[in-house]
Formats: sequence, C-alpha cells, structure tokens
Amino acid sequence: MKQPFPFSAIVGQQDMKRAMILTAIDPSIGGVLVFGDRGTGKSTAVRGLAALLPPITAVKGCPVNAAVLADCPDWAGITKGDTHEIPTPVVDLPLGASEDRVTGALDIEKALTNGEKAFQPGLLAKANRGYLYIDEANLLEDHIVDLLLDVAQSGENVVEREGLSIRHAARFVLVGSGNPEEGELRPQLLDRFGLSVDVASPTNIDERVEVIKRRDAYENDYTAFMVRWRAEDAMLRDRIIAARLALKRLDTPEQSLRDVAQLCIALGSDGLRGELTLLKAARAYAAFRDDTALTRGHIRDVAALALRHRMRRDPLDDAGSGVRVDRIVAETLGA
Repeated sequence: MKQPFPFSAIVGQQDMKRAMILTAIDPSIGGVLVFGDRGTGKSTAVRGLAALLPPITAVKGCPVNAAVLADCPDWAGITKGDTHEIPTPVVDLPLGASEDRVTGALDIEKALTNGEKAFQPGLLAKANRGYLYIDEANLLEDHIVDLLLDVAQSGENVVEREGLSIRHAARFVLVGSGNPEEGELRPQLLDRFGLSVDVASPTNIDERVEVIKRRDAYENDYTAFMVRWRAEDAMLRDRIIAARLALKRLDTPEQSLRDVAQLCIALGSDGLRGELTLLKAARAYAAFRDDTALTRGHIRDVAALALRHRMRRDPLDDAGSGVRVDRIVAETLGA
C-alpha cells in the first residue's frame, strides 16, 4: 500500500506547512484552519505530516490510544498494559457524520445478541493523541460544531444517553479546511483554531510544472520518488523532535510578552486567546529554528498565522486580514 505523499515534497504553500509544523511541535497551539481553493494540497499536507511524525506508543486494543493502561477507560475492558507503536492517528470527520458516529454510542449488536449495554467508540476516540481533519469545515452542521467546541475546550468526550454514562480523553490537533466561497465558519469554532492560513493555487508556471512533475513521479515512479523524499521527511522529523525538547529550555524575555500584548491590543483582537496562541506559536517557531530565546523577529514571523482570523472586520479596509496584520505588525514592532 502506498504511503501518503511526502510532506517535504509539497511545492510552495510555505505558510500552510509552517503552521502545521508548529502544531506538531506544540499541539496545545490549537490546530490549523486552512481556507482556499480546492486542490491546493490541504488534505495532502495533513496526511503527509502525520506520516512523517514519530509513531506513538499505545496500549494494545485501547480504543483511545492511551499511552499507559491507567489512561485507558474502564469501559474498554482492557486488562493488560502491553504496548506497541502505532502511526500518529489521522481521522477524517465526514460532513454528513451523525452525532453517534462522532461521539460514540450504544453498541447495538451487543445489545441485541448479548443483552448488554456496551459502548461503541466514535471518531473522537480514534483521533485521541492524533489529528482530526474536517474538510469543508464551514459546512458542518451546527449541532456537530457545538459538540466539537465542548470537546476542544475540555479535552474530554462525554456521552450520556441510552442508559450510558461514558467519558474518555479526546485530545487532538484539529485541522479544518474550506472554501470561503461556500460560506463562512461560525465565529465560535473559528476562534478554536490556533492558526489560520489562506492558500491559493500557484500562479507561477515553473511552480505549477514542478507540482505536476512530483505528483506524476509519485504515481508512476513511486519507489524512486519515496527514496528521494523520505530522506527529506526524516530530516524534518528530527528537527521537530529536537524542537519539542528545545521548547522546554527556551528563554522568554519579559519584553517579548509585552510585544505580544501590545500587538494584540493594536490589532483589536477579542479576548486573550490571541496572545496565548501567538506566544505559543512564536516559541515553537523559535525552537524549530534552534534559537535559545524568543525574539521580536519570531513574533513578527508568525503573527499573521495566529491573529488574522481573530481580527474584527473593518468595512472601510479592503485589504485582506493577512495584509492588515502585516501592516499593523510593521507599525507596532517595526519592519
């Protein structure tokens, strides 16, 4: 079976790739929302990144991918703590998915055949410790959006119906994609994404030709293509692992905290989630660059990713939100 298209082989789309790398370094950033044209590599990037990440250690048979037996819920019925390594989970949340499929529900088969109340885990259980990918996130039904908001806030899925009272860990990196022409995302869900990226089809002919060449090589000369790009992915994996360790030792000066707060005030972002996300993203970026202390340059480089979707609309400003962020960043922190 073919492995996903290598993350390193994706042509262009630097902001999208940077945002996904930052969430791999620090999942608490809160996920990535990618808005733009179809066919720009959004789902390819998610699967490619998950494939290059180191595997996770999970208890065998545990439906929520628990790292140790103590974290595996009692209802799973797992009694042995034997572990094995599994690929980082990537779970698709289809647009038409029912609430039962997302959260889990009563196992009808066991109820009918054995007369017992057993829980059938849903997509949130499978996504624990991995990625939950929502294509066309702006078209999600409202009750599913509300459900995701609750789980994203608590990191726990709670199911109380049909005589069941179940809870389990549900911590994942939420990655959403969508086409703005098909409708906007509800503000409550939009705010839950840590980073936001606008993508577009490349207009440079050479870049488009390179996309065609690489995709053609992946499909028709798979072995040679993967040998070439697995090495690139391996180097990127090593940098991500090193950045995770470096993040714990990174120095964060008082001035950097003031820069973050000053910038968010200048942008008029609501609440304090913008500051916290910007700080985490800037720290992850500094660690990825193997720097020892957070600087104004790191904050400047990730500000648009963390703040463009948190800005209030300005009907008198025709510039895109990313352009407005860049302009205000330059005015506040310097070019």
